[in-house]
Amino acid sequence: MLTPFATLTLTGCRTLSRPASGCMAPRPTTSRHPGSRRTASRPGAGRWLLLAAWLTLSATATAQQPAPQDAPGRLEVAAHHTLTVTPDMATLSARLWERTPARAADADREAGPEALQEARTRLEDRMGELIRSLEAQGLPRDAIQAGSLSVQPHYVQSRVQRHEDQPERQVRTQLTRPVTLTLDELEALPGLLDALTAAGVDALDGIGYDLKDRSAATDQALGLAIDRANAKATLMADRLGITLGRVLQVQETQMPRFQPQMMMRTADAAPKESSAEYRPGQIEIEAEVAIHWAIADD
Repeated sequence: MLTPFATLTLTGCRTLSRPASGCMAPRPTTSRHPGSRRTASRPGAGRWLLLAAWLTLSATATAQQPAPQDAPGRLEVAAHHTLTVTPDMATLSARLWERTPARAADADREAGPEALQEARTRLEDRMGELIRSLEAQGLPRDAIQAGSLSVQPHYVQSRVQRHEDQPERQVRTQLTRPVTLTLDELEALPGLLDALTAAGVDALDGIGYDLKDRSAATDQALGLAIDRANAKATLMADRLGITLGRVLQVQETQMPRFQPQMMMRTADAAPKESSAEYRPGQIEIEAEVAIHWAIADD
């Protein structure tokens, strides 16, 4: 006689099959037909089926993706160009000053108001005479910039000695006014320098040469740097036997540098003759670029 079997599912244990008479588990599943078994569902079986299906789909999608292509080759070229141009304008900077009478440096009192007023009157008279002289040379009024008044002490060594080895230190009050001239015609420079000398300027701080249109010159320097890079890339491609493709990247590695010329002079070193020559020289403008080309497939 066949004994009915029962299938038990125990938490944390494997599935056991025992005779029904020895089964202690509640609610056993009894086979209705001799020789057949019915096993309870395992917890988490649905999750394993979902994971297996997902892995199958992922493998299929990966297999369908095209193989990655190698990055195209590129040619990188850097080029630099220095453009030299002749300046077409100039700027002159000069100063006039007047000083009060000298006094002891350790004196408690400052320069008297009368002395300051006299020094300022002399200074303003000289500045007015200078401006009128420059306008007589044909310089437009808007090309003359007369700066504001500045006041500072000016120390001098007196010939009178307070002690055996120490001369008395004295001080004056110096009143100064600067003047800046802008010249659009360089041919007028010698005549203006003569006018400054005749007016008795106390200092000529410098003559700076420049360009009226800096943008046009810097654009030209940049364009020539690009042309230089293009010529270098063509030469390299011809020698290497490769074909240049499209431009991948263009970078201005250095902004155009503008280097104006400066000439320094002092009033004491001014030439006595009016036929002095002044040569502005050349102004250098530098530009630099880096360009990347793709190498075309043959």
